[in-house]
Amino acid sequence: MKTLKILTMTTLALTLTSTLAFAETFTKGVVKKVDAEAGKVTIIHEELVSLDMPAMTMVFRADEDVIAQMAEGDEIEFTADRVEGKLKVTALK
Repeated sequence: MKTLKILTMTTLALTLTSTLAFAETFTKGVVKKVDAEAGKVTIIHEELVSLDMPAMTMVFRADEDVIAQMAEGDEIEFTADRVEGKLKVTALK
């Protein structure tokens, strides 16, 4: 019984640790340009920790519904990832 408790607690601890490790890290930025037709948005952003990328201005791909939530000059918090080799905004706060 004691072994089962230890095993259960260990499993729970590992699950929580891995969940926290994969939690989305939002990055602050300012929308510089929106090109809805091309599905692209230019963002001046802080460091992208999840992509090990310094602060800079760059172009990201984004889905229509995400682009619809952005306008030039907006201050945003977003997540980005590499999708099929291209950088893409994956979520907005």
